[in-house]
Amino acid sequence: MSTLKEKILEATANSESSVERVKQVDAQGRAYATGKRKNAAARVWIKKGTGKITVNDRDAKTYFGREILFNIIRFPFGATKTENKFDVVATINGGGLSGQAGALAHGISKALVAFDPENHKPLKTGGFLTRDSRVVERKKYGLKKARKGQTYRKR
Repeated sequence: MSTLKEKILEATANSESSVERVKQVDAQGRAYATGKRKNAAARVWIKKGTGKITVNDRDAKTYFGREILFNIIRFPFGATKTENKFDVVATINGGGLSGQAGALAHGISKALVAFDPENHKPLKTGGFLTRDSRVVERKKYGLKKARKGQTYRKR
């Protein structure tokens, strides 16, 4: 008779191996995913193509303006070695440009996994599939900001 610890280890081994990811592509050959970061949400569709990235009906380079934000978007393609192999169409709402770039990168990563489940391992090890849950802390009653209080004066 096996011990409880062995049963638990066996059950976890079976559950990890039983996670079967399935290719999720629509009739037009597109994979869809939603990415989030801060207050920004990106709806992302990817399909086979030449590497064109369109955000809110504009080219991504002109939409984001800064090169570093455009590079954040392309990191998931570098991790999976699929540069210039997918066209991306995205609509982004909320947040600022930095949050929107992070949301788009998160959405692209999830869409790459939906398109080809083999992409899951490199994206997971690179940390691209983890949703960054840091958001702005709310302002509290009686304080000037979230944590800043009134200035104390002795005299």
